[in-house]
Amino acid sequence: MASKTAQSFLKEFDPAKVKNLYLLHGTEGYYLQKITKIFQDNVVPDFEKGFNEFIMYGKDLTVGDVLSNARRFPMMAEKQLVLIKDAHLIQDIGNKDSLVMLENYAKNPLSSTVLVMVFGKLQDERKTWVKAFGDKGELIQSKGLYDNQVADFIAAYVKEKKFTINPKASQLLFEHIGNNLEALAKEIDKIAINLNENAEINADIIQEYVGISKDYNVFELQKALSVRNVPVSMKIASYLADNTKDNPIQQVIIMLYNFFTKVLIVQTSTNKSDAHLATILKVNPFFVKDYSKASSTFSFAKVLEIIGHLRKIDSESKGLNTGSKNEKDLYNELMLGILY
Repeated sequence: MASKTAQSFLKEFDPAKVKNLYLLHGTEGYYLQKITKIFQDNVVPDFEKGFNEFIMYGKDLTVGDVLSNARRFPMMAEKQLVLIKDAHLIQDIGNKDSLVMLENYAKNPLSSTVLVMVFGKLQDERKTWVKAFGDKGELIQSKGLYDNQVADFIAAYVKEKKFTINPKASQLLFEHIGNNLEALAKEIDKIAINLNENAEINADIIQEYVGISKDYNVFELQKALSVRNVPVSMKIASYLADNTKDNPIQQVIIMLYNFFTKVLIVQTSTNKSDAHLATILKVNPFFVKDYSKASSTFSFAKVLEIIGHLRKIDSESKGLNTGSKNEKDLYNELMLGILY
């Protein structure tokens, strides 16, 4: 059976239809933790947990230990939960004989045990032992989100907390943290503690509680560049160059590369309506105007030149052909190549 995404599992989970086997795997820790908590909250009642819930860590176990616990009958109850965190660290998980043991158990699991194995790495779903888990239970894959999916995650997570967030604040969070969902959730949790229910998270709140400047960031730099505002662009770039710990140039280059790549898409699109551009760019309609302005400000040839320039500065930022240039020099060269 093909694996489910973590997101689809969370939507479809039914506590009344828990299976005997689950294999969670992937690199996105946020979803692994969320799904793990669902099992801990729903399989064994609180008053039975001391006898029938076993939470263990892979580094302390062999496959034999896992299966010994899985084959044990629950104490005066219908179900027991055996949950293995960091299963990729099980001492003999790479041993062929151990994997055969896992496969054999998966083909005939104990009906009173819910065995959940959580691997913090992607597993090969073509392998027979993994397939056996999918045949009798469920495979759940937790992958990181693409950049264009992060805004929806932020909006949904904020809604869960009974707040709203405006597009600029969401963009600031993304620019500062990226697509690390665990880190994003922690920052939102930190903000939520300080707000009244149903409040809107705006750029001022982000600046106060996360420490991101609402005026000097890549988002504002893109806006200034989109209309070729030289003084503002250089001022923001100078600020970023003076605060490289929070604004490493490689991260800024990636953001600008994505921005100007989208400008190219706007320039080649025959339908220039905001709704259509938001769809093909996969961005919030709030940001479409910046791409549209840049597509008018810069010629198609200049945008291609800018993208080539960004690649050059990226190479130099990684130590290739930099000579005596420091990061501040690279920031200055970056701006000159875009603006002139």
